[in-house]
This record gives sequence, structure tokens and C-alpha cells, in this order.
Amino acid sequence: MTELERGTTRELHITRMAHGGEGIAEIDGRVVFVRGAYPGDTVSATITKVKKNFARAEAESVISAGPYRVEQSCPAAAAGAGCCDFGDLDPAKELDLKVGVLEGQLTRLGKVVDLPVVEPLDLLPARGWRTRVRLGVDTQGHAGFRARGSNDIITVACTQVVDTLLDGLVGPGARSFTPGAEVIAVLDGEGQRHVVETRRAPRGRRVERITEVLDGSGTVTELADAHTFRFPATAFWQAHRNAPDAYTGLIRRWLADLAPREDVKAIGWDLYGGVGLFVPALADSLGEQAAIHSVDYSAAASKLEQPDLDRYDVTMHNQRVEAAVGTLPKPRIVVLDPPRTGAGDAVVAAVAKQEPERVIHVGCDPATFSRDVAAWAEGGYRLSRLAVVNAFPGTHHFEIVGELTR
Repeated sequence: MTELERGTTRELHITRMAHGGEGIAEIDGRVVFVRGAYPGDTVSATITKVKKNFARAEAESVISAGPYRVEQSCPAAAAGAGCCDFGDLDPAKELDLKVGVLEGQLTRLGKVVDLPVVEPLDLLPARGWRTRVRLGVDTQGHAGFRARGSNDIITVACTQVVDTLLDGLVGPGARSFTPGAEVIAVLDGEGQRHVVETRRAPRGRRVERITEVLDGSGTVTELADAHTFRFPATAFWQAHRNAPDAYTGLIRRWLADLAPREDVKAIGWDLYGGVGLFVPALADSLGEQAAIHSVDYSAAASKLEQPDLDRYDVTMHNQRVEAAVGTLPKPRIVVLDPPRTGAGDAVVAAVAKQEPERVIHVGCDPATFSRDVAAWAEGGYRLSRLAVVNAFPGTHHFEIVGELTR
């Protein structure tokens, strides 16, 4: 076996794609994960990590480009920002690549033998789709995007972001902000821009307390699934302008064949429900007498009243899902949209114990989604429908929606 040493440069040919946006090459049977490379590429790459069974590398230059590679579309990514790691991937081929990544994860981590046919949903536009963005602020008060793998700030605009949202916030002539803060900018459904400052969030956590409103009211208005929602700019909402309607439309379509039941009051659970985006689709699918319980620990999302939900029998629970599931009435249908870390074995087991007829599980990470699918199998559920939604074009991220049945 050829010895690999950290810091050395090797010529590598990429054969397939891995989860996390890395291409896969092999050296004498050892897998090498190569950041910045796509299938078909031959690259000159520097080895950054060597383990017993695999290595990691960083593509330094492209010797010959494969069929997936195009010119970089994002100036921020070209300057080193961590925003658009797929900015030099052909948008027409992106969804197919992501479907392949999911299928590999479900087979390996989810232990799924018979995969449902994947329904691919490509959300347009592929650029200029992001309606909300969280910016870092450097020690000089300049806002921008964080460099990949560091806290350095790149003060160049990203092509993910909708037109006008970053005007006067990033780049030459931009205003100054509190050094070390975070700036959240949102262009809401009414075309109103809201810009607020928060303190910097610890890695992997969301800070919701607004320290200063700089533009707009700080309370955004969004229209989705023919319903209006209002909530603080810091609360969670889907980033792609067309994602909310895509998800609610999929839920309505998948639950359209739900057989009517008149023997018991239909109960639906909306777990990790945020502001209640999925409540109307769930309630309408269950029928006029449905009662919905929506659970989310975010006070910014779940404590603000949503007048458009008044027509439904809905109870909002401001608590963590793992604490709530043992206290709610037995559901017929469960919809859950956990964070990137997934629902986890304990939550899946607790929900499965209640024996819902169907579960619609939304995931934004193929590895944690696949682990949750394995946990569902332990609880007696199998994947019956599966969709991949390219809700983050230009990046390696995507959303997965699966329907599980007993």
C-alpha cells in the first residue's frame, strides 16, 4: 500500500460523491475524501488528514475537469467564503448528484434494502433564492460571510441571496455594525427588508434575542400555503423563497389518499413545528374535526399568535419535543421537521410507541435522516415515499422528505 502523508500533494481521480460535498478518490484501495472536487475530475490535491482506513484532501488545482464542473458563479465563494461550495457545479446536474448521495446514505446508514423511487424536486431559481441571511461582523464592524473553516469575514456578496437584500450591508460603501455581533437580514413576503443585530451565536446554536432593529420592524410577514405568518426576524423560516409552498404542497399531496375516519377525533402532531407552517396542510388532510398539536422549543416561533391559524383547532406547545411527546393525545398522523442533528433514537421511539398511521419526516442532512430511518425501522415503520428537494442550490445541502408507514 502506498504511504500517505499529511501535507503531501497527490494527483487524484474522482469517481463518485460523498455526503458533505466531498468527492471520492482511491489510492491502493484506501478511500480519499477530496473537498472541492466532483466525479470525473482529476485534481492535484493536498492530503490534510490520514487515518487507518481513509484520508482527506483539499483540491488545489484541476488537472482535467469532469462533466459536473463549470465556472464558479459566486464571488464570495471564489474569495474563500463557505457559502457556495457547489458554486462551480453545473446546476442542471446538481439534483441527480444529491439523489445519489442520499441513496448511498440510506443504504449504508439507514440499512434500507428496498428504496422507494425518489421523487426529485428542483426548486427554482438556482441563484438569488435566499430571502434571509445571517452575517458575521469583523473587528472593524464590516459585515460579510465567514470564510470556510474559520471565523474570518469575507466582505463580498453571495449569489444565493435575493436581489437588494444586501444593499448597503456588504461590500464597498456598506454601513458599519457592532464588532463581533451577528446581523440578520430578511426580505419578507411583502417585500419589506428587516435588518437586526444579535449577539454572536455559539457554534451550532441559534440566538433569537434581537439586540437592535436597524431596518424595518423586525417582525416579518410571510405568505405560504395560502396562509399568512408573522414572526421575529430571528425565528426559523425556510431560506429558499419557494421552499415553504413546496413542502406544504408535498404534504397535502401525500396525505390526499388518507381514508376518512369518523369513529374518533383525528389528532395530528406537528413536531419541531416552528411558527406552524405545516398546521393547515396537516389539519386539512385530517378533516374538519382535526386537532393539531404543534411543538417547538423556540419562543420566537411558537409564542407569537398566528391569526391565520385561528380557524383550526391547534394547540402550540413551547417546549422540547422529547419532553412533549409523552404528554400529547395519541396521533393519527405525525409530521416532524427536526434540526440538522436529526430527531434521534429516543424521539423516534417515543413517537413510534404511539403507533401513528403515517409519519412524514423532513430532514436537512442525509446522514442523520438515514439514522432516523433506521430508528423508525426498529419501531416498526418503513419508508413508503421519498423525495429529495434541492432547496439549497449551489451548496451540498438539500432537504429530504420521507413518508413512513407501519
